[in-house]
Amino acid sequence: MNEDIKRKILQKIESYGTIIVSRHIRPDGDAIGSTKGLAKILRDTYPDKKIYVVNEDYSEQLSFLGGEDTVDDEIYDGALQIVIDTGTTDRISNRNYVKAKELIKIDHHIDDRPYGDISWVEDFRSSACEMIADFYDTFKDRLKMSTEAATYIYCGMVTDSVRFSDESVTSETLYLAGKLLEFGIDTQTLFANLYVTDVNSLKFKSYIYDNIKITPNGVAYIYMDDAAQKKFNLTLESASDVVDELNSIRGCLIWVAFIDNKAKQQIRVRLRSRFIGINELANRYHGGGHKMAAGATVYSEQEMQALVDDADKMLGEYKSTNGGWL
Repeated sequence: MNEDIKRKILQKIESYGTIIVSRHIRPDGDAIGSTKGLAKILRDTYPDKKIYVVNEDYSEQLSFLGGEDTVDDEIYDGALQIVIDTGTTDRISNRNYVKAKELIKIDHHIDDRPYGDISWVEDFRSSACEMIADFYDTFKDRLKMSTEAATYIYCGMVTDSVRFSDESVTSETLYLAGKLLEFGIDTQTLFANLYVTDVNSLKFKSYIYDNIKITPNGVAYIYMDDAAQKKFNLTLESASDVVDELNSIRGCLIWVAFIDNKAKQQIRVRLRSRFIGINELANRYHGGGHKMAAGATVYSEQEMQALVDDADKMLGEYKSTNGGWL
C-alpha cells in the first residue's frame, strides 16, 4: 500500500509548480534534515519549479546546516504544502500551511491525529529522513540526489536513531544510510558539528550529574529552571538536550528532563525510556511522540511532580512483572 502512496506523492509533486516544505516546531536533526533534504532533491530534479523550505523557528545548534526561506503569503495560492516529521497539526512550524491548495504529510510518529490530503506514515521507521531516503531509493531513476541532499538526510538518520543504536533501526535503515554515503558525505565534518563541545558544555554536564534525582523505582529526572539556564547561557533547545545525559544509569529505564520556559509560562518535558513505552504518559500531559521517545508540557511544579509520580508507578509495575532490564 505504501508503494501506492509514495507514487501518489510523486505524482502530486510533479503536478505542482510551487511546493512548500515544513516541519515541526523546536526542530531536531531529523526535522531539518528531512525537509532540507527533500527540498534539495526536488530543486535538483525540477529546476523550473519553485521549492521553498518555510518555518517559523530554527535551531541554533543545527545552524551549520544552513538557513531556510521567507515567502509572501501569495506564494501559498495554488501551492502544494508538504509537512514532514510532524505528528499533529498544532506542532507544524508554519501557520500558513492551511493556505496551500493541498497538504501532504510524511511522518514516522504514531498517527494519533491524522491529517493531510495524502498521508504517508510509517511509525516503524527510525526517522523521517529514513523515509525520505526510501522515497529517493524508490524513484532513483526519476529523482536526483546530490552530496548536499545526502548530507542533510544522513544527518537526520544519525541523530534520530542515536547513531543507529535505537531499537527501530533495521537492516533497511543501514542499507539506506549506506546508499547515502555513496554520494560522498563528509562524515568527519558532520560529526564534528554535531558532537564536538566546549568547556562550558562540560561544566554544564557536571551540573547535570550533581542535580539528577532518581525515584524509588528508577525514574531519573532533572529540572532545568530559569536560573540554571541563565547560568550556563543555554537556549531552550540546548537545555532540552540534558535528557540525553540521563540515559545510561543502571536500573533507570525512564529518564525525564523538565525545562522551564518562562516566556510561555510552561515547563517543557522530554521523556525517554528503555524497554517500557512512555508515549501514553506523554499523551496525558499535553504531548505525545514515539513509544520510547516523547515530549510533553506541564504548567506547574505540582504537575511536574505528578508526571514523575505517574512515571515511577509505571516503572514499578513494569519491573514487578519483567526481568532482564539491567
